[in-house]
Amino acid sequence: MIKLLKRLDKKDIIYAIICIIFIILQVWLDLKMPDYMSEITVLVQTEGSKMQDILINGGYMVLCALGSFAFAVIAGYLAATISSNFSRNLRKEIFDKVENIDTEEVKGFSTSSLITRTTNDVTQVEMLIAIGLQLLIKAPITAIWAVTKILNKSWQWSALTGVAVVILLSVIIVLMIIVVPRFKKVQKLIDKLNGVTRENLTGIRVVRAFNAEGYQEKKFDKVNTDLTDLQLYNQKKFAIMSPVMYMIMYCLTLGIYFIGAYLIENSVLADKITVFGNMVVFSSYAMQVIMSFLMLAMIFMILPRAQVSANRINEVLDTKESIIEGTFDGKTKEVGTVEFKNVSFRYPDADEYLLRNISFKANKGETVAFIGSTGSGKSTLINLIPRFYDATDGEVLVDGVNVKDYKEEALNNKLGYVPQKAVMFNGTVNYNIAYGDNGKGEISEKKIKEAAKVAQASEFIEKMDDKYETQIAQGGTNVSGGQKQRLAIARAIARDPEIYIFDDSFSALDYKTDSVLRRELKNYTKNATSLIVAQRIGTIMNADKIIVLDSGKCVGMGTHKELLKNCEVYKKIALSQLSKEELEREQ
Repeated sequence: MIKLLKRLDKKDIIYAIICIIFIILQVWLDLKMPDYMSEITVLVQTEGSKMQDILINGGYMVLCALGSFAFAVIAGYLAATISSNFSRNLRKEIFDKVENIDTEEVKGFSTSSLITRTTNDVTQVEMLIAIGLQLLIKAPITAIWAVTKILNKSWQWSALTGVAVVILLSVIIVLMIIVVPRFKKVQKLIDKLNGVTRENLTGIRVVRAFNAEGYQEKKFDKVNTDLTDLQLYNQKKFAIMSPVMYMIMYCLTLGIYFIGAYLIENSVLADKITVFGNMVVFSSYAMQVIMSFLMLAMIFMILPRAQVSANRINEVLDTKESIIEGTFDGKTKEVGTVEFKNVSFRYPDADEYLLRNISFKANKGETVAFIGSTGSGKSTLINLIPRFYDATDGEVLVDGVNVKDYKEEALNNKLGYVPQKAVMFNGTVNYNIAYGDNGKGEISEKKIKEAAKVAQASEFIEKMDDKYETQIAQGGTNVSGGQKQRLAIARAIARDPEIYIFDDSFSALDYKTDSVLRRELKNYTKNATSLIVAQRIGTIMNADKIIVLDSGKCVGMGTHKELLKNCEVYKKIALSQLSKEELEREQ
């Protein structure tokens, strides 16, 4: 928690200092009122007292109450401002961290967990600052100040108050020991609840198609019930605290008056009024002490969960990036070249290499394709170029420079990446095609339409009600799979990159659209390098170079005709898709 609080900016620290000053003034005024109450009590009991003196002391009490109220309002406002600013900055910092950490680190958490940490966990810390800044400062100051005022009144009353405080602390400590370990489970169950909900909403079509609503309801109900039961357990334990507090408070008041009655009865007449006044004052201060511990108890109810949340937030913020950004600005003599030099790769937790000794070079204007069975490492290989992962051994060069030396922005500006699963963002068609920063200025409307035409997307876009201003839903749920792929391809084309990376980006297209798109793309990107991962032979048969992967190894490299003659793996793939007659015509 302290580690997180160090992130408070200077402005909020100044607000916190002002807030502390107002809280101290509020406490001073609260503790001043019993003194005036004592004066009024003595004046009422003393013969010959003037009403004016009683009214003056009463007026001071009213002023103390109004001043305390004003200081409490200002302190509350400042505390709310500090907590809101802090949570805003913390959420932004977590979001930026998640944006910057690598795919490997993101997978170390889960999507649902990262959502919880950015929302619910930050809210827990925000609540602690908003409430704790006031109570955590006010409670000990009030308790210590009140104790100093009552110590010299009567040892019997002081001893009674001490016993009450010990009982209170014992109850709080026992509850903390029981409840604190369960707060970590609460946040993990919230992660699971978010995960199940997200899974259900993402796969809603499959759920309905397979009549799995009941199954999903049971799955959600189990996690929801586990969370509810755990929260009920925690709240029931904390519910014990309130009645115990009030019972001790009332018993203490009763005990003070009982002891006071005994002391008054056994004192001389001249001291009876003094003892009575002391009893009234002591009773008020004793209540202040108990209320202080009641406030601390409220903090202890919030603190454990906030501490767990703070630890979870720190786990994200303290995550070290395995991929370190370089310093090269991207200005090279070579343009549009990609080279792999003896590249091998394995995932951090894996024992075996997924890719072994891959070497090839793609020159400017060439189309290089990758094919192989499922799991052969095609997508993993091209993911090494934009540094979603770093090669374990060997070098990946773009324009003759190791990708590890590039600034991230400079490297990405050279690439036009189309992922295996087309991703659409909530916004217009224009917004989705012109998405991101290409380092060359704003993408014009003319360029957007040109990219859409090449990607064979203009036909269906023009049929939409608002054409290029048509709203695309998050995830592209209001367009088909093929339309999403064409929009994703148009997005890459609009960047006008040196190197295109297509990760099985034509799989959702029909053969006619695929053929037309590839022909148009070839003409439009003749000065750019294209790297294509594909499953269809028809998609890659005209590539300048085809690399065949099998179990992470390069088992063939050449043109379509060369591989049909020399590579048995490629020939088997080709025969599974084309007839012998078609292959013979190709040869």
